Amino acid sequence: MTGVYEVRRYSGEMAADWDAFVEVSKNATFLHARGFMDYHADRFQDHSLVIYLDGRLVALLPANASGDDLQSHGGLTYGGVLTAPKMSVTAMPGLFDEIVSYARGAGFKTLYYKAIPHIYHAQPAEEDLSALFRLGADLVRVDTSSTVPITRRRPFSGGKKDGLRKARKAGLDVRESTDWPQCWAMLTAVLSQRHGAQPVHSLAEITLLASRFPERIRLFGAFDNDAMVSALVMFDCARTVHVQYIASAPQGQTSGGVDVIVKHLLDDVYADRDWFDFGISTTDGGRTLNEGLARQKEMFGAGTTTYQHFRLSL
Repeated sequence: MTGVYEVRRYSGEMAADWDAFVEVSKNATFLHARGFMDYHADRFQDHSLVIYLDGRLVALLPANASGDDLQSHGGLTYGGVLTAPKMSVTAMPGLFDEIVSYARGAGFKTLYYKAIPHIYHAQPAEEDLSALFRLGADLVRVDTSSTVPITRRRPFSGGKKDGLRKARKAGLDVRESTDWPQCWAMLTAVLSQRHGAQPVHSLAEITLLASRFPERIRLFGAFDNDAMVSALVMFDCARTVHVQYIASAPQGQTSGGVDVIVKHLLDDVYADRDWFDFGISTTDGGRTLNEGLARQKEMFGAGTTTYQHFRLSL
């Protein structure tokens, strides 16, 4: 791409153009829509960038300011430069030069960048990784996720097959639900007891987001009559579906509740997709792997995908 670039800071009146670009971008997902990003606008000082070439919108950077740092948006697991389908590896360095020039002029000293894993790309879109390397960016964090190639997946392990037998014996019924309060009560209890933590989203927040994106944010439960004993909250990112939350009550843990939900999703609900991403199993900036959790995911036939974070001194 040759021409004159212009980098502008995002403002609310750009929302319609932003969302329209996200719809056609080759590496954006619904998480980058303003209706998702802005639900927690009070927590982050949004400093997203909108990049034009000869007056035409060609890229977005979901970002926030944190002191002297310009960061890939803190409310998103990933969120690098979102590009048009025609973005090329030869054009990306020039675009990054413009972003760096803008950031320096705005007083930032560091760009902290969360690349979008390839499984979320509609088309190959790793031009940013090439440009970051050439600019001397440091790889500072690598989170490890577990991902199932849906149409080429390996069979469940013996342990998971045993879980399916237990679910059948217990008569568990798997179905989609909108009972977010029951799910959140179970999820909150599990996280509190096991990790002393709370869900990233409050009940009010997940209910709001599910109302904004009803086809993208879905809840599936394993039920004993009307009692939800296990649940998966799914984020539908087109060719990739992502497990945002997993929870099981004691009954679900002993009767294969999660196992039977995952099988239903792989066999029926998302059988036509490419990737089923369980999410990361690392903490401490990617340095500590929860081996037991990763092993459980691999028993469903998952392999490893990485979420890469970079730091570029400005």
